[in-house]
Amino acid sequence: MKLSKKTALLFLLAMVAVAAHAGDRVKWKMATTWGSAAVPIITASEKVAEYVEQMSGGEFTIRVDSSNKHKAPMGIFDMVKGGQYQMGHTTSYFWKGKDINLMPFTTMPFGMTAPERMAWMEFGGGFELMKRAYDKYGLLSFQGGNTGNQMGGWFKKEIKTVDDLKGLRMRIPGFAGEVVSKLGVSVTNIPPGELYTSLDRGTIDALEWVGPGMDIKMGFHKIAPYYYTGWHEPGAEAQFLVNKKAYDKLSNKHKSILRNAMRLAAYRMYIEFYHMNSEAWATMKKDYPHIKVKTFSPEIMGQLRKITNDLVAEKSAKSPLFKEIIASQRAYMKKARAWTIISDLDYIQGK
Repeated sequence: MKLSKKTALLFLLAMVAVAAHAGDRVKWKMATTWGSAAVPIITASEKVAEYVEQMSGGEFTIRVDSSNKHKAPMGIFDMVKGGQYQMGHTTSYFWKGKDINLMPFTTMPFGMTAPERMAWMEFGGGFELMKRAYDKYGLLSFQGGNTGNQMGGWFKKEIKTVDDLKGLRMRIPGFAGEVVSKLGVSVTNIPPGELYTSLDRGTIDALEWVGPGMDIKMGFHKIAPYYYTGWHEPGAEAQFLVNKKAYDKLSNKHKSILRNAMRLAAYRMYIEFYHMNSEAWATMKKDYPHIKVKTFSPEIMGQLRKITNDLVAEKSAKSPLFKEIIASQRAYMKKARAWTIISDLDYIQGK
């Protein structure tokens, strides 16, 4: 059947439109440090993919590969930097061995709470400093969700004095690991999926993970019944790492969609953690009465704080950027903490 000129033209225009639309489609991959069971951290990655697809009308899709699939939980930085994955979900303090300047963007001992940290990132210069730290690696970094204040860890024995820490084998990452190592702790950074097995087999004597919402599900309380309150991660922030070359190829619309999806997923992770921890804490004493909740002694806390300050001073002397980041964080915390105390602490204490 012979087509009219008008019909043929309409057909041609339709084919051009389809081809143009297909050319706008973007398919990315995201690798995570977390295994598929690490809810709600892994959920933040999955939600980004969900939001991006919804907001783009299916033009932009992201496949999320948990560590169960790619088998390299501590390889996220290199895989995204090298372009194997366009983006990753991880934490900056895992890469302190590569660059000390990256570490403070997750958390610091005796540092900011989650709301203080998020405000610093958004309005106190945090994003600008993080961009400078990641620029030389061809990476962009965005907030990836906050866990809130983390617990100090699970221990097989009670820790009464500084001497009780000597010789202890403990999984504790980030700057806190360096701090406790000064007190004689043998520190290791075991991937999340290997924590329970390592504790059960005696490879380690203690570990810190997150908080009751995740910890109870991991079963640590079955082996190490002493559960200590926190000091080392008062507001731990995960990061979405993005390959800059891949990001620059996105249209402005897709860049905006990705940024907003990450922001929404990060917020969701924070409130889900708060909910999970509240629920777990409410039932923990009833369901697991053998768990002994403890707080480190003033002697231990004093030593931890002193070592933290000494190490910060030492590293600041070696890295001008690290010094600038810490100075910015501490200045903002000093200002924000006064409001935190008045608005939250005094209210809770009934003053």
